[in-house]
Amino acid sequence: MGKTKLPESAWQAPPPASAEARREALYLVLAQVPTGKVISYGELAQLAGLGRAARWVGRTLSQLPDSTTLPWHRVIAAGGRLSLAAGSPSGNEQRARLRAEGISILNERVDMRRHGWRPMEHSS
Repeated sequence: MGKTKLPESAWQAPPPASAEARREALYLVLAQVPTGKVISYGELAQLAGLGRAARWVGRTLSQLPDSTTLPWHRVIAAGGRLSLAAGSPSGNEQRARLRAEGISILNERVDMRRHGWRPMEHSS
């Protein structure tokens, strides 16, 4: 419930072949998620042309260097759930960054209707 399903035709290109190409596709889409918006791992995978690779997205983001400028903190679990543990360094940082961008967190969830990124609606 509350999960946005992208149409199958949302991405027509075949999935990138190499691991490097998959990471690049992921990073290109992630870099477009605007301040004050969030996206789920699964939605990010679909928009990057990676199909249902939500877990791969999570693993890949967990390997980003500390110095990254990519907005990794804007990626959350399905249904708006924050998947990084509260009290962990990365979980605390994610919550602080989201709040600093004006994203409200209630019961370890973000309201996807209010804060979810829908690229077709936000592009102009």
